[in-house]
Amino acid sequence: MTRTPPHRTPPHKPEETPVVLPHVVITVTETGALRVTVDGTDFPPPSEAETWTRGSFGTLLDAITADRTITVRIEVRETDGTVFTDIIHARRRTPPPADAEPNEPASGRGKHTTKPRGPALAEVTADGFVPGEDVAVAIIVSHTDATGTGDARTLLDLDRLRQVLRDGTGEVVLLGRVSGTLHVRRLP
Repeated sequence: MTRTPPHRTPPHKPEETPVVLPHVVITVTETGALRVTVDGTDFPPPSEAETWTRGSFGTLLDAITADRTITVRIEVRETDGTVFTDIIHARRRTPPPADAEPNEPASGRGKHTTKPRGPALAEVTADGFVPGEDVAVAIIVSHTDATGTGDARTLLDLDRLRQVLRDGTGEVVLLGRVSGTLHVRRLP
């Protein structure tokens, strides 16, 4: 009788699987300024002359998440007592594009390289979002952030979506994760 050794999973690196997500609490004051703490520790703006505001919300999130390389749990406490919570996910790391290998023609006389064709993009825009908020793009293929004025913009690679969208046409939904703002736009 042979005994099978127990299966063990390889150890994970700490930066891949955090035990606890950093907890960000953003409290909106009556003046519109934001008081920010990360795990109970104050998170001051880049300079003493600045204050965090709704207009700098995107910059604040980028600073806390180290340009979206860290996933955090966020809680926004409004002056009227409402509380919004969300998880701001780190963006997936995309591998660097592979260098195009040159193709050798059948004659063997020199090398022929093909210039890669760029993606066919469609721009989708909408307004009414909270400045800097995370905006979901559905068919959820990506996320974008609202600008300091509350507008959102995303570029979609139509070649990637043709399998999902009948005849290359369809609709895209932009959903504000904090405001709940919802826009449905037809792809061009």
